[in-house]
Amino acid sequence: MALVCLAGALYLTGALWLDPYHRVVAHNQGDQALFEWLLGYQAYAAAHLHDPLWTTLLNAPVGVNLAVNTSMIAVGTVMAPVTLTLGAPVAFLAVLTANLALTPYAWYHVLSRHVTRTRAAAVLGGLFTGLAPGMVSHGNGHLNFTGQFLVPLIAWRVVSLHTAARPLRAGAVLGLLVALEFSIGAEMAFFVALACAVFVGLWALWHRADARTAAPAFLRGLAATAAVCLVLLAYPLYLQFAGPQRYHGIGFEQRVHSEDLAAFGAFPYLSVARLAGGWTKLAPNLTEETTFFGPLLLVLIVACAVLLWRRRGVPALALTGLFFAVLALGPWLHVGNWRTPVPLPYRLLAPLPVFDSALPARFALIVIPVAAILLALLLDRVLAGQAAGTAAPGRAGPAGWPGRYRRRWLAGYALALVPLLPLPVPAAPRQPVPVFVSSGHWRHYLHSGQTLVPVPPASDLLPDGQRWQVAGRFGFAIPAGFFLGPGPDGRSQIGPDPRPTAELFTDAARFGAVPLVTDADRAQARADLGYWHAGLVVLSDGGAGSSWTARQPLLLSIATQLFGAPERVDDVWLWRVG
Repeated sequence: MALVCLAGALYLTGALWLDPYHRVVAHNQGDQALFEWLLGYQAYAAAHLHDPLWTTLLNAPVGVNLAVNTSMIAVGTVMAPVTLTLGAPVAFLAVLTANLALTPYAWYHVLSRHVTRTRAAAVLGGLFTGLAPGMVSHGNGHLNFTGQFLVPLIAWRVVSLHTAARPLRAGAVLGLLVALEFSIGAEMAFFVALACAVFVGLWALWHRADARTAAPAFLRGLAATAAVCLVLLAYPLYLQFAGPQRYHGIGFEQRVHSEDLAAFGAFPYLSVARLAGGWTKLAPNLTEETTFFGPLLLVLIVACAVLLWRRRGVPALALTGLFFAVLALGPWLHVGNWRTPVPLPYRLLAPLPVFDSALPARFALIVIPVAAILLALLLDRVLAGQAAGTAAPGRAGPAGWPGRYRRRWLAGYALALVPLLPLPVPAAPRQPVPVFVSSGHWRHYLHSGQTLVPVPPASDLLPDGQRWQVAGRFGFAIPAGFFLGPGPDGRSQIGPDPRPTAELFTDAARFGAVPLVTDADRAQARADLGYWHAGLVVLSDGGAGSSWTARQPLLLSIATQLFGAPERVDDVWLWRVG
């Protein structure tokens, strides 16, 4: 099973492995650059004993609070030897591949040992969690959401906490797992914690007498979990809720980043069904197709819940999945790209802390393992020859369904799942970092404390300068960058409020805007360079993967008008400051 999971992960990422240094995720180059930066910075912080959650190397001179971003501390530290020797692109690809292999294997491990009786059912459940449309979609660059290998371990630890021989020790282990999951992705850790709370609450309502008996041990274990989390996460939580450069709420439109009701029964972009014309754009981008189960699989999941309803724990599980599916729909109902005026429950939750910072569509990530467990449980019944709902878990059932019924169920599984077989994550060419940076030649032009200003300034859509910093082993700071920080109203936004000179270059790079450069612009440029503590302004030739390459002559003209005649060094144009 481990080999199968690894083969599946390599199949999905194979186009990138052909040349990690010159190929990039086609549909999400900005996020790949961000995660390469995060992995690179955590390796740098570990090697130089710097703060892993705060830095002024990005967004100089103000700095960036990484606790309110996806810090990747644990993964970045573990991958530091790879990052420091083979580079951030290889580290990124290794983590993405490991995520897509370890997540289904971890679910298989838990299902096969604690949930199902047949190995095949556990295999199906495990593979579904790793190859589900939502996971494959987030495979377009999201290391935080594909890295769910701790989720099944956390979930099982929670539901078995009341039966642990030593609840305090079990709770402490659970606390360690939660802290590690938080370091991979705080948003996913929140989803998992909420899902566990909803499931446990529903289970307790269904089984009140058992809940009263289990409560003392469960609560002791939970107290130990909270204590360990408080110790390990005290500093990250302080930075997130009270530190500098924190934000409240979210600058993205939650209504846009909500699931379309039709998406639950639609086919995803990265599936064989799309090759037959079965895809409709129902998500804001190709990285956020979190549901897209297809019509037959959606019916099959509902059938699983109905047929297994009498099994202990299934009502709580199914209702937990339904709860998160409703949350994923966001504050207003969308149907077939039509924004209806129908309000939904998320409107009541959206103003609450943490909920106000979430993108609703991502709540559907919890629906994936719920669906996987239901599919595995029913397949387990089918393969074991036990009619659904006629025997208690762990006890022998009746003679079972006739073979023809089992064959029909297996055919139904195949019809529902085959159209969703995933296609590999698409790759696109990407130009390597300029030799001027990668060779370390920049060191002859910058003094300690000075900032290198890339043209155009680094951002989510123009990430080149941020990649330069990683290749330069964080020897220089850069202004702006791709990160989340507070906007003018305190809500999150991507990057800082742009300085006038940065805005001028960004508009030229993205839209081809041709400014009339005046003496006032030159004076403003000098002021902005002083604000950034700039020592060097650098413009490369662009190349494959850089969206602004065709506008490089325009950027060169603007920079020359602002800063004077440039020098040609290696493969870049540069202007010395001061």
